[in-house]
Amino acid sequence: MSAAADPSLIDSPHAWRRLLVTLALMTVGASGMYVVPVVLPAVQADFGVARADASLPYTLLMIGFGVGGILMGRLADRFGVAVPLRVGAIGLGLGYLLAALSGSIWVFAMAHGVLIGLVGSSATFSPLLADTSLWFLRRRGIAVAVCASGNYLGGAVWPPIVQHFVETAGWRQTYLGLAAFCTVSLLMLAQLMRQRPPALAVQPLNAQGKVPGSLPFGLRLGQAQLLLCVAGLSCCVAMSMPQVHIVAYCTDLGYGAARGAEMLSLMLACGIVSRLISGAICDRIGGLRTLLLGSALQTVALVMFLPFDGLVPLYVISALFGLFQGGIVPSYAIIVREHFPAAEAGARVGTVIMATMLGMALGGWMSGKVFDITGSYHAAFINGIAWNLLNFGIVLMLLMRVRRRTALAGAMT
Repeated sequence: MSAAADPSLIDSPHAWRRLLVTLALMTVGASGMYVVPVVLPAVQADFGVARADASLPYTLLMIGFGVGGILMGRLADRFGVAVPLRVGAIGLGLGYLLAALSGSIWVFAMAHGVLIGLVGSSATFSPLLADTSLWFLRRRGIAVAVCASGNYLGGAVWPPIVQHFVETAGWRQTYLGLAAFCTVSLLMLAQLMRQRPPALAVQPLNAQGKVPGSLPFGLRLGQAQLLLCVAGLSCCVAMSMPQVHIVAYCTDLGYGAARGAEMLSLMLACGIVSRLISGAICDRIGGLRTLLLGSALQTVALVMFLPFDGLVPLYVISALFGLFQGGIVPSYAIIVREHFPAAEAGARVGTVIMATMLGMALGGWMSGKVFDITGSYHAAFINGIAWNLLNFGIVLMLLMRVRRRTALAGAMT
């Protein structure tokens, strides 16, 4: 039974200690997202399939991750976040086990889509973002950023570890080790997350201390949610291009998978810094402006991949890409808390995050397909830039609507 919500715990030392546990949970759970890009060349060779088929497990994982975020978010809203975390621990372990024993790319892909994505890793992202937003008010932006940094911390930690064990023991044995470690560690950490969020016991407020309106951006709830979902999908189609294919890209260029894994680790380590900085910025300028800034900078980083393919430039661009785009996804959680009713935070954050995961899934597969058609990643980067410009346009439109409403309200007072 989860402990009752205590409103005095908002922004308390207990909330910050709980945030450290949340960070550890997300770091471990994020392993599911970052194993596939590292093992992609080995899996492709093992099963003898095309690059697009080898990218399918990642695509299904992201779809399952997104849909599972909604389901696990609702489960957390009803029973507390510890329950989906326990479910996720079992799902992640079973998924790694089935993937290690798979005899075809299709079984391997289904293990990632259903067990690792839908049941496993999904429990350690959207529910934790929503839960964290309910434990903080004054420092909600930086708290959510710290929480979300666990995803990138996992991205910095897991690729080199996985690459090492793939080279020394093989990808199947690596998956068996992941099954044991993730199951045990997640179950132990979940025991520390039984306390219910304090915001459930008080009037829900946004970062400015005001009750969110029923017409976010001057739109009906469904319309506003849909636009945020399209924005989330489009930015993550672009984001997935380097994250999913940097290891394969480096392999094709002759630098080797190990160099690509290092670039991925560097990219995501810089993403941690970006998320923390973006969280602090978000507390000052709000979620929409922070998202617009991140979208613009991500476009710049993607453009830089086009003219440069040397080893040193790729390290530099990978670092810049991480620094530029790390704050994008957490901004959506802040936007939901600032513009939508807080009582619906779990489901609505989960829905937007699902759209971002669908974008990662679509982008991962699409980039592989473009590569198969063209024989290079040049066109895939251009495709990502186009999707990112769609995101920028939607966010700019929403920000302009908010400004017009604010100006109109000021004129009427």
